[in-house]
Amino acid sequence: MMPSFLTLLAQGAGAPQNTGGVLGNPAIMMVVMVVMFYFLLIRPQQRQRKELEKRISALQKGDEVVTTAGIHAIVHNVKERTVVLKVAEGVMMEFDKPAVATVIKKDSAASA
Repeated sequence: MMPSFLTLLAQGAGAPQNTGGVLGNPAIMMVVMVVMFYFLLIRPQQRQRKELEKRISALQKGDEVVTTAGIHAIVHNVKERTVVLKVAEGVMMEFDKPAVATVIKKDSAASA
């Protein structure tokens, strides 16, 4: 009786079978997560940054902007690296171009 029990135990103790399939592999799951991270977070931010850089390079006198400090102003003069903003009547402030967070074109503001 004892030898048959040991025989059954030896047969049942074989190598465990991997039933996870392709997605059960941790390396593949990590690659999938990195790809999802890229397409959901990094790619849209790059697109937004390029769009803002394009709008900042096309700044013209009269465009309404919002700075990173939250100051709403109108573009008075555009220089090579800076922009002069009219904050209030008779109040001009000079900012670096990267300090402009949002550009509202004068024609899009009129149509809204």
